[in-house]
Amino acid sequence: MPRSAGGAVPFVVVIPAKDEAARLAATIRAVRRLPGVGQIVVVDDGSRDSTARVASDAGAHVVRHARNHGKADALMSGLGRMAGLQRVGRVDPGAAVLFVDADLADSATEVAVLVDPVVRGEADLTIATLPRQRTAGGGRGLVVGLARRGIEELTGWAPVQPLSGMRCLSPAAVAAATPFARGWGVEVAMTIDVLDAGLIVEEVPCDLHHRVTGSDWRAQLHRAAQYRDVALALGVRRLGRRLRPRESPSRHAP
Repeated sequence: MPRSAGGAVPFVVVIPAKDEAARLAATIRAVRRLPGVGQIVVVDDGSRDSTARVASDAGAHVVRHARNHGKADALMSGLGRMAGLQRVGRVDPGAAVLFVDADLADSATEVAVLVDPVVRGEADLTIATLPRQRTAGGGRGLVVGLARRGIEELTGWAPVQPLSGMRCLSPAAVAAATPFARGWGVEVAMTIDVLDAGLIVEEVPCDLHHRVTGSDWRAQLHRAAQYRDVALALGVRRLGRRLRPRESPSRHAP
């Protein structure tokens, strides 16, 4: 894989965003400072604010969804733009891809630790584990508990933060995990699919801070949608196990 002038292996950043104009520019500036960063792709998933303009002004490639399609489709659109950049020689075919949430702002510089194990070939999928956030959320852990139990049931591994969206994938992990499961089931299904492919998954502590989901009715609807999508992703993979049992053992980093 070609290296940048500074000697770091290049990688691509994909940022799904919806109504994130207030924090997105700081997030892009932060990831642009990461050693080896190549292209940055922002997928504006049906925003009603100036998210697309902010991303463009910050120098990112922008994919615009006219209406909201959900996180999984946003990530797939980002990978699609990455493939287009590969075809014109602007992205190396062997580049890793780093998924970053749009609302991390300046703390996004901390995701650098996710890239190193992947570009060194020590892991195929790295997942950020976040510290206690500065503002408490309003959830009761039901979705996290469902996700953790489901992943453990199907792979034998219980992740600390199964819903973390900050992830770095090798080309092999991208191939194993795509097409992504629908909506908010994307992270859970991604983890299971990568482990089922016999690849290595590693959780990495990252000092990241983002806006947490509150406890009003909109937040509760969001959590209900998360629970639905995670349950669907797990159900599909349980059915797949019954129809096509896998023989390869799953692997994860200790």
